[in-house]
Amino acid sequence: MRQAKGAGVYNLIVIGAGTAGLVAAAGTAGLGGRVALIERNKMGGDCLNFGCVPSKALISSARLAQRFRHANKWALRPSEPQFEFAEVMERVRARRAQIAPNDSQERFESLGVDVFRGEAHFISPYEVAVGEARLRARNFLIATGSRATIPPVEGIDAVPYFTNETIFDRLNSKPASMIVLGGGPIGCELGQAFARLGVKITIIQRTAQLLPAEDSDVAQFLHRQFQAEEIEVRLNAKATRISRANCRTIVQLETGECICGEALLIAAGRTPNLSALNLMAAGVKFGQAGVETNEYLQTSQRHIYAAGDVANEFKFTHTADFAARVVVRNVLMPLQLLRQKVNWSVVPGCTFTDPEVAHVGLGENAARQRAIPYDSFRVDLAHVDRAVVESEEAGFAKILTRKGSDRILGATIVAPHAGELLHEFIVAMNAGIGLGRMASMIHIYPTLAELARKAGDQYNRTRLTPAAKKVFAWVYRRARSAG
Repeated sequence: MRQAKGAGVYNLIVIGAGTAGLVAAAGTAGLGGRVALIERNKMGGDCLNFGCVPSKALISSARLAQRFRHANKWALRPSEPQFEFAEVMERVRARRAQIAPNDSQERFESLGVDVFRGEAHFISPYEVAVGEARLRARNFLIATGSRATIPPVEGIDAVPYFTNETIFDRLNSKPASMIVLGGGPIGCELGQAFARLGVKITIIQRTAQLLPAEDSDVAQFLHRQFQAEEIEVRLNAKATRISRANCRTIVQLETGECICGEALLIAAGRTPNLSALNLMAAGVKFGQAGVETNEYLQTSQRHIYAAGDVANEFKFTHTADFAARVVVRNVLMPLQLLRQKVNWSVVPGCTFTDPEVAHVGLGENAARQRAIPYDSFRVDLAHVDRAVVESEEAGFAKILTRKGSDRILGATIVAPHAGELLHEFIVAMNAGIGLGRMASMIHIYPTLAELARKAGDQYNRTRLTPAAKKVFAWVYRRARSAG
């Protein structure tokens, strides 16, 4: 007989209904566990409401608009796309609404999960409060996610601004210009998308390149692409003061220069959501980077786990999903030796600019920092027939292997559909398939996936040393004389 909602002891209480929380709740309930799920805001968390889903819907409209402008690449007549900005934003919300039922309270209650709406905080290591309810559990998962970081710039609290959490619902009329504070993935994706929808964009980035986590050649490629699209990029630029005058936002840089824009989008990083949890009462250790966990995703209290942006170094929806699946197994297992450790050695990521920038494993910067010897193999899209016939030759793939070996250390692809193309390398790295062997696998012609085969061909050619070539030549000569 099922216990009353909130009564008794749960197997797992999940705090946060974003990707990690939803996957853990559904997985544990599906295995027969008793689960409570607590959410203070919107079901689906950042990805559904403020991140992956609405941003990719926006990007798809912006990409098509850009193709109208450059239709001559396909021997068609270019034209300025005709659209209403408000209708584009409404489409973004409509696409999101179509996916939302997958993450709804009704769906999770139908799975047997007790859903509580409100702010949760720990009372003790085994009890949390949400509103008037007091809930107890054998295990807990902290999956409260992250929010946009608001940098400590003078005057920032006195001016209106957008973050990814507000822009998709509150921006309905097209601003003439927009300043984007931050040149990471969010700033680059949204900056390019709005530029293609007719907004004059200026990106202000504190570091020496866009996408600081990427290799410099990747960042430079994207920078050139932005310049071609008349997106202004300021590098090594630190904002010191922000003000508002004549319906325009003014960002003053450390150099004294002032940049003006009708709208301001802050995309300066992420901050874990911890403040309301009262983790001290639970005895859970945490810091500025989030909740501290071990390789089993356990916190300093072994029955309390943490996953997703609130704890993971890699703040992606797919890593939150992966971590949640590890938590489901580890909550079920009674002994530590049966529990699963997380392995972050092969973690893919993609920035959905156009072209996309996708990577997995090590880049050259990371390999040099770790003093790992490597060989690098690069294939330009201009050498891939499918890219040529599609008039999409701008881009490349760069594969790193351990020095003298075909063991893949990492892969970076800058190309249309790079996020899709990367998966062949993800599988290869996880399965221990070397770059040379990838060349021997049949790839459909003509496809962009031939990038992988061509990279493998490059590696195999390095094995044809002068000595080996002499041996093969002797074998050929012998075969001719024997005939």
